[in-house]
Amino acid sequence: MTNDAVDIDLHVHSNQSSDGDFPPYYLIRAAKDLGLKALAISDHDTVAAFPQAILDGNDMGIEVIPSMELTTLFEDREFHLLLPFIDWTKAIVRDLTDQVAARRFQEARERVSKLRDLGFQLTWEEVLAESGDHPPLGVTIAQSLLKKAETNGDIRVQRYLEKSKRLYAPYFFYRDYFAEGKPAAVPRRNVSLVEILKTVNRTGGVPVLAHPGASFQRVTREDLSELKASGLQGLEVYSSYHDQAMSEFYGDMADEFDLVPTAGSDFHGRIKPNVKLGSIAHGGYWMVEELKKRRPE
Repeated sequence: MTNDAVDIDLHVHSNQSSDGDFPPYYLIRAAKDLGLKALAISDHDTVAAFPQAILDGNDMGIEVIPSMELTTLFEDREFHLLLPFIDWTKAIVRDLTDQVAARRFQEARERVSKLRDLGFQLTWEEVLAESGDHPPLGVTIAQSLLKKAETNGDIRVQRYLEKSKRLYAPYFFYRDYFAEGKPAAVPRRNVSLVEILKTVNRTGGVPVLAHPGASFQRVTREDLSELKASGLQGLEVYSSYHDQAMSEFYGDMADEFDLVPTAGSDFHGRIKPNVKLGSIAHGGYWMVEELKKRRPE
């Protein structure tokens, strides 16, 4: 596996994700300043950044790869699927994003309702103000509650605002309240990853499994064997979720199953303040070239 000069970031989020901060133009400008050749804007369950992001990239001399991070379900675990080179103009993509958005909104409403039943002072309108027109993710709901708790003094929330926890407070809150078996957990309504892999060629995208070592995924060799047989083409080997041992393990898995290894920071902004754009110190443009070879005809 080649380690060239890092000139790509194949997993970043714009403000078209409910938990992203910056408009696509800002990300592209920042990528240019960093000397990147290619940037994949991979917002959660939406392609709303396109085509404007493509046009901005052309103006600034940065290859902007249209992508999306699709939330799916695989054997009762939430798996995230990246779709670089997705054709945002296709009807199947619009149908897919509409379906996922409807499920996300339903989950979010149920989460807020459960929090209110627990006595938390949070309204649906306040959550929407935080997420805009985008389906609110669990961490977005947590961020809304934490911002309000900074002034209302809710004792249950104050511990998340301690200096040692504040950076990752939304994720700590998610773990304690929204994770399976916790007080505000709701049934998963994600689309099936295997079913998506059966039809993904029609979207134009190349299916790449995101951050396989993330704690909520912990992808195994057996998982990858099944997913490769179902049509998986790439694996995010280098990620802000991975330590060196994880990257080495998933690099070996990519080699074994003939999956294109990719590198992505999963940059969001303030929701992940320690994750910087273009910060993954492995990979190179050769990964983009390999992904292009896997594009459906």
